[in-house]
Amino acid sequence: MNASESSLNQSSKTQSNCRFCNYPLQHTFVDLGMSPPCESYRTLEQSNEMEPFYPLHAYVCDRCFLVQLQEYISPENIFSEYAYFSSYSDTWLKHCQDYTNAIVERFQLDRESHVVEIASNDGYLLQYFLEKRIPSLGIEPAANIAKVAQQKGVPTLIEFFGREIAQKLVEQGKKADLLIGNNVLAQVPDLNDFVKGMKLLLQPQGVITIEFPHLMRLMEENQFDTIYHEHFSYFSLLTMEQIFAAHELKIFDVEELSTHGGSLRIYAAHSEDISKSISSQVTELKQREENANLNQLKRYFSFTEQVKETKRKALDFLIKAKREGKSIAGYGAPGKGNTFLNYCGIRTDFIDYTVDRNPYKQGKFLPGTHIPIFHPDKIAETRPDYVAILPWNFKDEIMEQMANIRTWGGQFVIFVPEVKVYS
Repeated sequence: MNASESSLNQSSKTQSNCRFCNYPLQHTFVDLGMSPPCESYRTLEQSNEMEPFYPLHAYVCDRCFLVQLQEYISPENIFSEYAYFSSYSDTWLKHCQDYTNAIVERFQLDRESHVVEIASNDGYLLQYFLEKRIPSLGIEPAANIAKVAQQKGVPTLIEFFGREIAQKLVEQGKKADLLIGNNVLAQVPDLNDFVKGMKLLLQPQGVITIEFPHLMRLMEENQFDTIYHEHFSYFSLLTMEQIFAAHELKIFDVEELSTHGGSLRIYAAHSEDISKSISSQVTELKQREENANLNQLKRYFSFTEQVKETKRKALDFLIKAKREGKSIAGYGAPGKGNTFLNYCGIRTDFIDYTVDRNPYKQGKFLPGTHIPIFHPDKIAETRPDYVAILPWNFKDEIMEQMANIRTWGGQFVIFVPEVKVYS
């Protein structure tokens, strides 16, 4: 064991056991210091109040290689009232509409089918199934968001999903032919209870599709800002296969997606469902993950230095720009932006304000940094030299929406995976 590995072990003395396999956690993946919950936007009245910060310290299990955070904040405190509305991204809505069309055709879903989405948010996806008259049910813990879905006509159950809720739905005759979970599994502290629930709710020949950011892409492209308290776990296909197999589910297909900086969509079924054979895409991707050493602990030890270098480059750019008298505004108020800003110590000394299309966030302040959030029209009013795109995974959509900044010589900048300026 070299010195860096020894120091990693030293820093993890207080960590508990793996949330999947229960093996003692000993190894740091990356330590991003102390940070507030990324969706805890502050009101003006709260600006002088004490604000809670928690360790943003990710570990890797050396048995199953699940990357994970400790549960410092309960899901009830995070998600009962939530600020993320999926429908404010045109790119994401197009992604969901394309998915609906493809999945309906592939598995021949019709008016006799039943679709259930876990963490259905504001009805952003199920609306497209309902347009096709396919019976659907959303399960969403955030009451404020579920209400928006219900107003759209999307039947929505306000609950946290798990084995208990699944059992109640089964007793009501509501098993799923298609069970969907988009970007939710990372937000579940009790993985085993959640996957048990999916197993229980799935029809004998039903299909589960789950989308999640791909750990291999996160590491390769230095996407450390996707780590925040709302995301308890970070998955490779190798680890996800272990989790599903432990609950008698098999992953029979996988697609690589561009969403969220690089995601996977896995297709799963009951292990005993012989109608679905394992695709070559599953075999090929598992081999690529093994070639990338995701099944070896040493691979995870290099990530910390990548993150530190990204911070140095971002601060170099910002210091130089401010010394040249440049003005900088942000675009977006996403969770990833809050991780990045708090880790780097970037406040209004560097970024004057940020903007967001979501009215729920406008008039508030980013957690920790207290950067004010305005309507996007603010950018045209102040004409900043740079617009820092915080949700870099939507940079193309944002640059198209805000193309008018070029009329005064404004430029776009992203900081992850590295500093890049777009004229």
